[in-house]
Amino acid sequence: MATLLHRLGLGAVRHRIIVTVAWLLALLAVAFGAVKLSGETVNTFRIPGQESTTALDLMKQRFGDASAGANVQVVFQAPAGQKITDPAVAGQVAQAVAGFGKLPGVVVVSDPFDKQAPAVSRDLSTALSTVTYGVQPSEVTDEQRAAITDALAKAGQGGVTVEARGEALSNAADIGGASEGIGVLVALIVLALSYGSLIAAGMNLLTAIIGVGIGVAGITTLSGFVQLQSTTPILAVMLGLAVGIDYALFIVTRFRHELRAGKDVESAAAYAVGTAGSAVVTAGLTVVIALAGLSVVGIPFLTEMGLAASATIVVAVLVAITLVPAILGFIGRKALPRKLRDAAPTGETVAEGRGFIRGWAHMVTHQRVISLVLAVLALAVIALPFVKMQTTLAQRSPEGSTQAKADAIIDQRFGPGVSAPLLILVDGPDAVSYAATVQKQIAALPDVALAQPPRPDQKQTAALITVIPASGAEDQKTVDLVHSIRDTVADGDGATVYVTGQTAISIDVSQKLNDALPVYLALVVGLAFVLLVLVFRSLLVPVVGVLGFLLTIGAAFGATVAVFQWGWLADLVNAGSTGPIISLAPIIIVGILFGLAMDYQVFLVSRMHEAHAHGAAPRDAIVTGFRQAAPVVVAAATIMFAVFAAFVPEGNDTVKPIAFALAVGIAFDAFVVRMIAVPAAMALLGRSAWWLPRWLRWLPELDVEGAALERKAAAARRADTQPASV
Repeated sequence: MATLLHRLGLGAVRHRIIVTVAWLLALLAVAFGAVKLSGETVNTFRIPGQESTTALDLMKQRFGDASAGANVQVVFQAPAGQKITDPAVAGQVAQAVAGFGKLPGVVVVSDPFDKQAPAVSRDLSTALSTVTYGVQPSEVTDEQRAAITDALAKAGQGGVTVEARGEALSNAADIGGASEGIGVLVALIVLALSYGSLIAAGMNLLTAIIGVGIGVAGITTLSGFVQLQSTTPILAVMLGLAVGIDYALFIVTRFRHELRAGKDVESAAAYAVGTAGSAVVTAGLTVVIALAGLSVVGIPFLTEMGLAASATIVVAVLVAITLVPAILGFIGRKALPRKLRDAAPTGETVAEGRGFIRGWAHMVTHQRVISLVLAVLALAVIALPFVKMQTTLAQRSPEGSTQAKADAIIDQRFGPGVSAPLLILVDGPDAVSYAATVQKQIAALPDVALAQPPRPDQKQTAALITVIPASGAEDQKTVDLVHSIRDTVADGDGATVYVTGQTAISIDVSQKLNDALPVYLALVVGLAFVLLVLVFRSLLVPVVGVLGFLLTIGAAFGATVAVFQWGWLADLVNAGSTGPIISLAPIIIVGILFGLAMDYQVFLVSRMHEAHAHGAAPRDAIVTGFRQAAPVVVAAATIMFAVFAAFVPEGNDTVKPIAFALAVGIAFDAFVVRMIAVPAAMALLGRSAWWLPRWLRWLPELDVEGAALERKAAAARRADTQPASV
């Protein structure tokens, strides 16, 4: 591999004008496609085969769009000393309700004063109206949300307190804007400090942005030919920028090393691609495996996100091994700090990372048992809360928001179950007659506040029963009630019973994801293990890397549960509200952290492997590789920590725990696992770290450390020193 990549890098730097122009043309082409050929994205959340979502589809067919549409529950509270039924107050409520019915996308608005189905609290202080849209929550547009937000503000101007909650008010998670801008700024600062050169830092960031730009523009162009989710580019942007910076950082660092060792610009660029480029390709493959593996979960939008991000990672790798050396050919020795640009080359390998990094490596490898035990124990203790992690599909309402206020009023005046009723659909030719039996069975179950009479459809082929639990949507009693209904209420002859509603959907999605997570972990870890065995020709090095990742993910989840579920130090990170973690978070966190953790593992161990392949003793190889790679890993991890940490204090309550888990996970992995546990474990293993069983020695040698290049260079040096024949 090293020889092939060396040739590729040499060709790129020698033909740098052609390579650079080709990449710029590619960027312009996909940008043009994104502008002219892109199509409308959709914002639907579908998990095929789940009882709750199947019920929603059937309800829409039998009862129309309003039955399964997004809704907003609007709470009206009379001024102190007045009743909601007083003529003046009731008139204001009626006017607001009439206005809601004229809003775009609204198909039904319930009248709280309807004599047949009133929605007024017992103390006559509060009324409740439900605004229903003809589409599912994820399909409500920003314009429709803005319209009802304005209408709610107007309704609250006449003295009546108006608060609202519901799926139609919840915006999709926003991962862009100021947070990403902060991340890019931090990246530029860290790169400039690492390189001592603004030119090198700017080049590194520019190539990463070009790679992400091509990837995201390509996804946008594809939306004109294939229907894609609006969330599809999210992982592509986050990870594409992350690995684009990392990969360029690794190659530029090696290029600078070779310049200082005496190579000319073209040779240094080619050698950097041949050696560091091999690690980049390996790391890129592990990330692609992790992302493409999301397909096994069986959730369409996760599959789209994973495949789109995989394609962007491939682009990032290609940029790193072609465009980066081409631009290095232009900037040459300006990639070095100003004071070193005119210094005479030493012609010897430069020992980078002297001082603290070298001393740290010696300390960790000398006190290897203590270092390893302390690192593992610390991460294991932090991971303990992970076993108590709870997940939900419901988004938490920020404290002080209108949603949180509406929840509190509804719970107090109407009961906690009113805000999230269960919907029981009885479907089939005998559904109407059997529905009465179902209603009686459910009414007799514990924690049922009300089981309304069945409501048949026009064709008499289905009946809908609304069940009001005595507990809230996320309460364990409501979860148990859903299970009780499914376990005790059997299908009838000619009638099938389905349970849906917020709690039922959350249960189904969480179960689907929880079942898929072990399979996903086994698949991506297994494939990555095989790849690392091929790359390092060792069984134990991949084991160390994988076990280190498991410690990382456990500690990241443990810290997230402690802060966002239990509320420990919640104010310190502006957690907003605490409770179960969003169901989609664990599998997304695993995918992103696995990709970045394997990046750091490959970058670190590849330099150790290179030193070992060139004849260094086991401990010397660890120290040499560590002092050369550790600064790169620290810089890359610092950038990614800043990118994700920027989302924690200012993001919404769905994004915050994900960003927090990624930020602390990167910190744990880079600064505890890779800086302490891995070198300590490698020192304990000694020569056996590179052991490969005899029965596996048939595996091809990929030569990622550039041994073939070193042999070729040594042969050339010997030829130069031999006297010419006379």
